[in-house]
Amino acid sequence: MNLSVQPQTTPLLGEALGPGDKSISHRSLLFGAMAEGETTVSGFLAGEDCHATLNAVTALGVTVIQGETPETLTIRSPGYAAFAEPADLLDCGTPGRTRRLLLGLLAARPFVATLTGDATLRRRPMARVGKPLQQMGAQILGRAGGTLAPLTIQGGDLQPIHYVLPVASAQIKSALMLAALQTPGESTITEPLPSRNHTEIMLPAFGGHYTQDGLTIRISGPQHLHGTHVEVPADISSAAFPLIAALSVPGSDVTLLRVGVNPTRIGLLTTLREMGADLTWETPDTVGEPMADIRIRYRPLKGVAVPPERIPLMIDELPILAVLATQAEGETVITGAEELRVKESDRISRLVELLRLFGADITERPDGWTVTGKTPLHGASVTCWGDHRLAMSAAVAGLIATGQTVIQDADAIQTSFPGFAECLEGLGATVHWS
Repeated sequence: MNLSVQPQTTPLLGEALGPGDKSISHRSLLFGAMAEGETTVSGFLAGEDCHATLNAVTALGVTVIQGETPETLTIRSPGYAAFAEPADLLDCGTPGRTRRLLLGLLAARPFVATLTGDATLRRRPMARVGKPLQQMGAQILGRAGGTLAPLTIQGGDLQPIHYVLPVASAQIKSALMLAALQTPGESTITEPLPSRNHTEIMLPAFGGHYTQDGLTIRISGPQHLHGTHVEVPADISSAAFPLIAALSVPGSDVTLLRVGVNPTRIGLLTTLREMGADLTWETPDTVGEPMADIRIRYRPLKGVAVPPERIPLMIDELPILAVLATQAEGETVITGAEELRVKESDRISRLVELLRLFGADITERPDGWTVTGKTPLHGASVTCWGDHRLAMSAAVAGLIATGQTVIQDADAIQTSFPGFAECLEGLGATVHWS
């Protein structure tokens, strides 16, 4: 389907509750599957990405029951030691996260499983997670020397690993933690920079344990996990789109509800405040992931250079930040973001191509880009190469452009933000599917 966006001539106003955090939703399914007993989940992201993980764990013999709403789940599992060998291919859809985390989950299980996905996923390399799992003893076969899907993994009889990640990556770190939880002995995992710590926060709730010394995690196995309750906050990576829209449309005053404000995820909020944004929030006392209601009020902004060490804390929000940068005075510079080249698309080159269609002044760098503002945008008819974050970034650009914007084949938005158009409409925007 196509998504049509009309220029926003009035302020965006009101409250919005975005979809559940994708990273935490995936992990709730995986830990719920590994744990013995019953796990309940509220705030689950009922998007295509997470359903790929849901289907995978059910193929392992785990029961997942949807509650009265798609956002509530009950997971019943005999524990990871009783996983069944899947009878068919495990279709991971589009998200690389599902495949990376499943490889870690399956690496210690004594059976064969084959993971595949759509055309986008089959182009995405998996060497960064496959290599350390092979060092632990897992056998991984696939195209391009076992780096491209379909991937077949023969797990079991793993050895502990002492591994230094080449890049800061929560997905690789988490995959190794999932494998180490099932492996006799102590493994150590060291990152070059801090990355998202959702796995570290969730593990103790399931009765697991680890220790951390600076950037090194120590985890011993095998560990016995038990079911629990997981409350999933709204995803800050999705909330970023209505947030940036409010910061871009004069007069706007918007409050986003129950947004996850984990310190490893608020790089965008830190950057926005450096740009001069009017953001306020309070973090209530919560068990598990911190969350808050964030109020956003429009005011003029200035460009900034984002420190490379902050990039892992806002990697998914960088495309929509580039849209906002077109409306900020001066240069906004992104470096150290080469990881974007191996997402659902090459998000560096594709983003530059996309924003130039709107008239943005953006220059591509090997590891990022430079945006010079303030620049008026004009409506455009664009495609987003099956990348949900680029499609939603284009929609926000359309709100601040002159003339209609049409985003062709924007269905990918459903993978992470079902109800995206309705969310913007609820704030006063004119956005509709056709």
